[in-house]
Parts: sequence; structure tokens; C-alpha cells
Amino acid sequence: MNLISRLIERKLRLPPPLTRDLVVRRDLRVPMRDGVELLADRWAPRAGAEALPTALIRSPYGRRGPLAQAMARPLAERGYQVLVQSTRGGFGSGGAFDPLRQEREDGLATLDWLIAQPWFGSAVVLVGMSYMGYVQWAVADRLPPQVKAMIPQVTESALTLEFLREDGLSLETPFAWGALVAVQERRGALLRQPFQARRVRRALSTLPLNRADAIAVGRRSAYIQDILARPAGDPRWTGLDHRHRVAATSVPVSSIAGWYDIFLPGQLRDFRALQEAGRPARLTVGPWTHATFTNAAVIEAVEFGLAHARGEQPAERAPVRLYVTGEETWRDFSSWPPDGCPGRRLHLQPDGGLSAGPPPESEPDRYRYDPADPTPAAGGVRMSGGGRVDNTALEARADVLTYTTEVLDADVEVVGDVGAEIWFRSSLPFADVRLWPAAHRFRRGHRIRVQVSSGAFPRYARNPGTGEPHATATTLRAADQAVHHDPERPSAVILPVRDVTGA
Repeated sequence: MNLISRLIERKLRLPPPLTRDLVVRRDLRVPMRDGVELLADRWAPRAGAEALPTALIRSPYGRRGPLAQAMARPLAERGYQVLVQSTRGGFGSGGAFDPLRQEREDGLATLDWLIAQPWFGSAVVLVGMSYMGYVQWAVADRLPPQVKAMIPQVTESALTLEFLREDGLSLETPFAWGALVAVQERRGALLRQPFQARRVRRALSTLPLNRADAIAVGRRSAYIQDILARPAGDPRWTGLDHRHRVAATSVPVSSIAGWYDIFLPGQLRDFRALQEAGRPARLTVGPWTHATFTNAAVIEAVEFGLAHARGEQPAERAPVRLYVTGEETWRDFSSWPPDGCPGRRLHLQPDGGLSAGPPPESEPDRYRYDPADPTPAAGGVRMSGGGRVDNTALEARADVLTYTTEVLDADVEVVGDVGAEIWFRSSLPFADVRLWPAAHRFRRGHRIRVQVSSGAFPRYARNPGTGEPHATATTLRAADQAVHHDPERPSAVILPVRDVTGA
């Protein structure tokens, strides 16, 4: 196992371990308040483990394999004992798996059990990404005093509700996740992932969508059906939203986010709630997608989590650390959104221009959006395959408009929430608009470009153009769109521009 340890150390560029001599106790039984037992594995150094703090990871993805090697092992080698627990209904844990719904009660019961163990070393740090970060927020306002820090990564306190926005149903991520958890315990699931991914891609184009889960996994998925049929305000989602717990969090929080992560807006919202409540918190946002394999969580667990577990203060750093794309460097700020980044309007102009000046009298630009041939998503915010990609093929499509500035004579740095005011007319009454936060430096000699389209499939569900529910829509109706840029209808993007003259 030393070989695996060294490979992980090299892959993640980690500092040398304190030990590589670990012991793993498998299938510890953790009783819940309703009598169900959940299984957990405890990773610890062979000698002296009882004096160490515990990193708690509660996961719906099992306790072995990549998760254990990439998180439990490096943490156990660097100052922790680690408890990896399978959440209810999966990988040997009792009860039924009902995604997101039972994590508060089960999380609190797990903490009670953990601090009563004879090997418990007096401190707990909550660690984990995505679902494993969401379970931290589920208990954040009821933490026992033995919990000293939280390190949620690429996650947020409402999770599934992020997908159910009225301005566009996020389809690809929840559908792919629902398919993943439906098949992950089947024999050979890891080896069959490429084949499974192809099935999911094919299923996403199925009409009606409420039959797509059977194509992807061979049976009905209650979670996928709920995503398709139940909006954010539906009673089915009651109890899954933990946003109200964030401000009451009693321990320091280090949030790790990615510019291309599906949960970024919600994670930034959670961080703002902590700051506004005066809670000790810091935020790191890197050039990562949701599934990017990085060392950030392990490094934070060692540098931030261990310090708090020992009653110490971690090395001082700014509350907000952002990776500025374009410049490809890290920069520190005191808050999110940063101060000193006022909104600058860039107006859409006729003939594809983009500039600060108001647009002249002009006819609108027109295109047709056909959901039978939906505008595809290219890079950007995706579960996988996202990030920065060449948009040439996308921009060559007739259903994508582009607006571009003149060559920049100085750097322009954008840091904060990006906005848009687009005046448009559609031949149909159903259309969507939304933008994403950013930290990017446009270099002198480059240009700023804006794309306008009516889809990014399958990142977002295609709008059928009929007003039919997403789950049952079978009719696809093309829409003729007009984007205006004239004095009475000055379409613009609003960029939070940071003054870099003194930078």
C-alpha cells in the first residue's frame, strides 16, 4: 500500500506524510435514532491514533476505492484518524436511500456516536465535496462542541434546489447523478462507467423526459422523476433546504469552490451569509469543474482543519482567495463580491459590436431556436467536460449571436457577479436568461465577446416552446428570436470591473 500512498502524494502534490503505516477497521456499526445501523470504516495510524482529531466523511458513494484512497488515506497519513461512513441505504448501511432527505438526523446521530467512542480524540473536522459537503450544512446549526471546523467543497446548503430554477432547469447534472447512484452498486459499475455515460447522453434526448431514466438505468428513478416534475416550491423538497442554518454555524468554515462548478452561485451565497453573520469563514475559488481532482480539500484539512482541531489559529490569509483566469494567478480579497469592482455596461451594437457607448438606432438581430436541434453546451459549467474550450464551432451556428469589442488597449479585470439586461422579443412566450460569477483578466490586445443564444443543451433542459411540463413535453416548437440594441432598448452585459492601473 505504500506504492498507492506515494502515487497519491505525487498526483496531488501533497507534503510528505507523518506516517504511511495505517490500520483500517471495516464495517463499524453506527446506530441511528430509529434503530437503523449505518456502516463506517475507520482509518488511523497504527500508533498513537487515539490522540488525533477525527475527519468525518459521510458519503453516498461507498467507503472503499477512489474515495478512500484520495481522501481517507492522505488525511490519516497527515494527522487525522478518519471515519468514512456510508449514508443510509447504500453500500451495506441500513434503511432506504432517499437522496438528501435523512442527512440531518443521521448526521447528528453519527456525531453523537462518534464522540462517545473510546478511541475518539476530542475533536472533529467535517470534510467532503458535493453531497459530502451538503451533509455538513445539514447539521451546521446543531454541532456539538467537539466539532471544530467544516471544509465543504464544491457544494452548497440547498444542493438539489440549485437545479430547479425557474429561469432554466439544470438537466444534465441531476439526471447524470441520479443515474450514477442508481447503478453504482451493480457488479462492474466502475468498469462500465464509459458505457453508462453514453447511455445517459442518449437518454437526455428522449421525449418525453419522464421515460429517460429507464433508458439510462433500466428502471424508474424516483429522484430523476422528482427533478423533472416537481418545482423548487413543491412540498417534496421540504426539509432539503438548509440555507437557514448557514448563518448559525458555530465553527470556522473553509469553503472550496470552482469557477466551473454547478454549485458555485449557492456556495458564494453561503459564504456571504457567513460573513454577514460575523462567522469565521474563508473562501477559495479555483479554475475547477465539479469533478476536477485537486489537492485543495486535503491541504485545507491539514492547514486549516488541524489547526482549529488543536485549538490554534491557521496561518493568516485573506478571507477570499480567487484564481484569476486569463492572468492565471491567485489573488486575495477581503470579501465576496470584492469591493471596488463597479458594474461597467457594455452595450450590444449592430454588426456584432460590443462597446461602452449606447447603441444607435438599428434593427434587431434575429435567429431561430429549434429545440429539435438545440444549441449545445460547450465547456463552461458542466459536471465533466466543462471549463475553457474552443467555441469556434458553437459560434458558427446560426442560432448563436456574438458581440465583440475592439482590441483592448489595456487589461480589463472582471471580478464578481456578471449581469445582463437583454431586450428581446420571441415569437413564443417561453424563454430563459442567466449568467455566472467570474474572476477573469482580459489581456491588452485581446477582445471581450458575448454570446447570445436560447440554449445550452444538455446543461440546461431544452425549452420545448409550448409551455408543456418538462417531464411530459413531446411537442417541440421552434422560436424566432429578436435581440434589440437601440436607444430605447439598450441590451447590455454588466461587468464588475476592477481597477488594475495600480495592480
